[in-house]
Amino acid sequence: RRSIREAARARLREHDVGGRFSGLPLPKASVLLPLVVRGGALCLLLTVRSMQLRRSPGQVCFPGGKSEAEDKDEIDTALREAKEEIGLQPEEVEVICRLVPGIDKMNHLVTPVVGFIEDTFQATPNPDEVSDVFVVPLEYFIKPLNYTTLPYKTSSGHLSRMHCFTYDDHEHKMSFKIWGLTAHFAVFLALVIFGRKPTFEVDYDLDNLISSAVQNFMNLYASVHERKKSNL
Repeated sequence: RRSIREAARARLREHDVGGRFSGLPLPKASVLLPLVVRGGALCLLLTVRSMQLRRSPGQVCFPGGKSEAEDKDEIDTALREAKEEIGLQPEEVEVICRLVPGIDKMNHLVTPVVGFIEDTFQATPNPDEVSDVFVVPLEYFIKPLNYTTLPYKTSSGHLSRMHCFTYDDHEHKMSFKIWGLTAHFAVFLALVIFGRKPTFEVDYDLDNLISSAVQNFMNLYASVHERKKSNL
């Protein structure tokens, strides 16, 4: 278990962007990507949004949400939201790094914060926000059994493709659909940690993963910025 964590920790720290994008003039949000070692394999904890939420009810996501005035940084936001949503105490998370952010449908700058949690963690979902919590082997996001791509138009109007995974969870006897920014972050996390070519196409140069991820993000940011200017 320790060697799995140590190897993953080392890979993640090589890809840590810290506060490099924190100054961009977009509203801020963060998500926590909680890694757990289970059955000798790295797994990722995910949540299902409550059906009573106005935005994206029933969708799979990571614990997270919008930045609030009292948050010191993106890490603070992710930890506070994880505590509110699933009862994960900040001291129960070994925060490792921040990865290249994304931009959601509402044009929030969303920072993925990666941290390890213990396998003994028992989630207590806040029913107002979360209807379910489950884990997926991280390797599923480079070697899935059920995968497709969905064409979609970005917030800046560009046509792109979106990863869409269907994961059959035997513990819950349910299938979960993982797509959008959640799938985007999960795929990038798996590429960082495993360093292997996935069984599907990705928009990265795998030999220069971080620089190509930064370039992709900056292209997206520039197009969002241009669109916002043209709407003024």
